[in-house]
Amino acid sequence: MLTILNNNRLHLAGHPEGRVYIRVPIKLISRLQGCAMPSEDKQAPILVAGATGYIGARLIPRLLQTGYRVRALARTPAKIGNRPWSAHPDLEIVKVDVLDQNALTEACRGCSTAYYLIHSMNHTSEDFVTTDREAAFNMVAAADAGGLKRIIYLSGLGEWHDSLSKHLSSRAEVADILSSGNVLVTVLRAAMIIGSGSASFEILRYLVERLPVIVTPRWVDVPCQPIGVRNVLHYLIGCLECEETVGAVFDIGQDQVVTYRQLMEIFAEEAGLPKRLIISVPMLTPRLSSAWIHLLTPVPAVLARPLAEGLRNKVICRDTRIRALIPQELIDCRRAIHLALERVRQHQIESSWIDAGRIPPSEWSTPSDPSWAGGTFYNDSRQITLSATPGEIWRAVASIGGESGWYYGDWLWKLRGYLDQLAGGVGLHRGRRCPLELSPGEALDFWRVAEVTKPTRLLLVAEMKLPGEATLEFRIEEISPGVTVLQQIAHFLPYGLLGMLYWYAVTPFHNFIFNGMLRGMATAISRPVLRGPERIPDS
Repeated sequence: MLTILNNNRLHLAGHPEGRVYIRVPIKLISRLQGCAMPSEDKQAPILVAGATGYIGARLIPRLLQTGYRVRALARTPAKIGNRPWSAHPDLEIVKVDVLDQNALTEACRGCSTAYYLIHSMNHTSEDFVTTDREAAFNMVAAADAGGLKRIIYLSGLGEWHDSLSKHLSSRAEVADILSSGNVLVTVLRAAMIIGSGSASFEILRYLVERLPVIVTPRWVDVPCQPIGVRNVLHYLIGCLECEETVGAVFDIGQDQVVTYRQLMEIFAEEAGLPKRLIISVPMLTPRLSSAWIHLLTPVPAVLARPLAEGLRNKVICRDTRIRALIPQELIDCRRAIHLALERVRQHQIESSWIDAGRIPPSEWSTPSDPSWAGGTFYNDSRQITLSATPGEIWRAVASIGGESGWYYGDWLWKLRGYLDQLAGGVGLHRGRRCPLELSPGEALDFWRVAEVTKPTRLLLVAEMKLPGEATLEFRIEEISPGVTVLQQIAHFLPYGLLGMLYWYAVTPFHNFIFNGMLRGMATAISRPVLRGPERIPDS
């Protein structure tokens, strides 16, 4: 039986060798399906599903600069709100969860092309394979019902017969699901993407920077063909103007095939580090590797394991036709690593893997009923009065965490982060994307930014392992010209007896840690303290 797939392939079902595809010209596919070749219309919006992700957050401003209208889909639109391009007149931000098929269908209406950049593999995902599968089927139905002409999907390199890892198998499965519908699909398959803020680059950076001797599994000598993030973005945008890419599958990568050992050596040279001793051992399994990565890098084990498993697969380009269709200068690994390091050093990271995932709910932290409807609810509220303006205090508040630290008792925060990592939490390694600016949804050490109202309020929600839910809030209020009150409010919602015991165990430390933080902020902005720190009486 012959089945037509919308990815420039014919599928021979029942073939004794399993999955067999025949590549044919896209124009022939179009005739067989009785459909016309789509042409891009800059008046119709371009849909970007996964707008807050690592690639999506970089793709959107470039689409806008090129003159396209963009409809950005996000489960949490607030994540986009503080981006410098969020107020662009050609940008429409729509709150949509791709698991909601009806909402996704409505979002597709009126759009010509959709970029599908959804990937559920993050530190909060329990079963990313099932979630990605459901989301892909929803996209197929929504694209057809919503009248899309085309989908562009960024997938992963790797062949089915190479016993792909769970991560790469899921990427390939999503490509097949998207291509099973009536809307033409362009699939770009990439291996490791080198760019500031990518999970793969962060693993590489932290391992090489922190370890003079690196013990790795045998996959350190597996060949791969990485690509710089700027080259990925150029290909993605170039597909809009190149009809030959419609309905086709392309492998994208730099010219050079390297091993992960070579990547580590190149990184050490570009970072100005002494030569690293890299030792591969056969008994280091993906599970042990992920635990090792979890302890030494910001990448949690739940994310590190599928990435580590994927490194055992040879990922090289087999079809490089796209280089002739969308020509560009392909930067090599050394140049890509150099550029990524420059971005990190200059604190100019456009997007980061740590920003993926939902913002944890925090509505419970501001209950109107002091007893929170009869439930157990704890808070620790303190304030300090400074001879300063709200803007001056905000600079200290907005710089908290990351390289700036927590203004007091940093060794205690680091100890808490280390204990959190041992318990399987995210720890303090994640830091923050930018040392001066904060946006909703961004990670901040083991917190997540929930709300930002500059220069009066910052709300953080805890993502460390806890027997409950916790928030840390900063409020700034000018009570007279040049006199401002800074409030620091910690809320905790315990889970059962263990949560209650946890709160009482850490409460004694609040007296000097929280008071020290408030004094530390005053010192950081060199403004005199008029009163406090002091407790805020319960209302």
